[in-house]
Amino acid sequence: MRNIVILISGSGSNMAAIVRAAQQGRWTERLNAQVAAVLSNRAEAEGLAFAKDHGIPTQVLDHKTFASREDFDAALMAEIDRHAPDLVVLAGFMRILTPGFVAHYAGRLLNVHPSLLPAFPGLNTHQRAIDAGCRFAGATVHQVTVDLDHGPILAQAVVPVLPGDTADILAARVLTQEHLIFPHAVAQFLA
Repeated sequence: MRNIVILISGSGSNMAAIVRAAQQGRWTERLNAQVAAVLSNRAEAEGLAFAKDHGIPTQVLDHKTFASREDFDAALMAEIDRHAPDLVVLAGFMRILTPGFVAHYAGRLLNVHPSLLPAFPGLNTHQRAIDAGCRFAGATVHQVTVDLDHGPILAQAVVPVLPGDTADILAARVLTQEHLIFPHAVAQFLA
């Protein structure tokens, strides 16, 4: 069985979309793959309850309790590796990862970013798209490299930026597309 470990920091809506897709798409039978664990850097991450309710082991590693980013990433790698991951998925994991972490999972580390990369890497993507006068925005699933929000693009979805959009309204529109393309990209990657 190929194991997927998902990292979250908040609501876990993309993680939930992947878990639902895995169940509905019978990934265990079709792809010999399963979501083996969900890890978070925040104990209050709402997505942990969803994972537990679906019988998925969870673990919290609070990044604030570590002396350095490197120490946190080393502990996180040790916890992830306990599940022998074939794929590590960043589903709203709001931490910049060290080069050592990225290298350790090279070729098997995926992320979803709420912009049409290479445009608007980093934070505040929706407001930046509105401020730039973009007529379209979207989401990108990509392999993670040491360069923030770069790496081979696996999937993208486009949404219109409408007159009167706020960052929150645009974010909600983009998120609906993330929930579609992220599970599909994970399944394609495993296939």
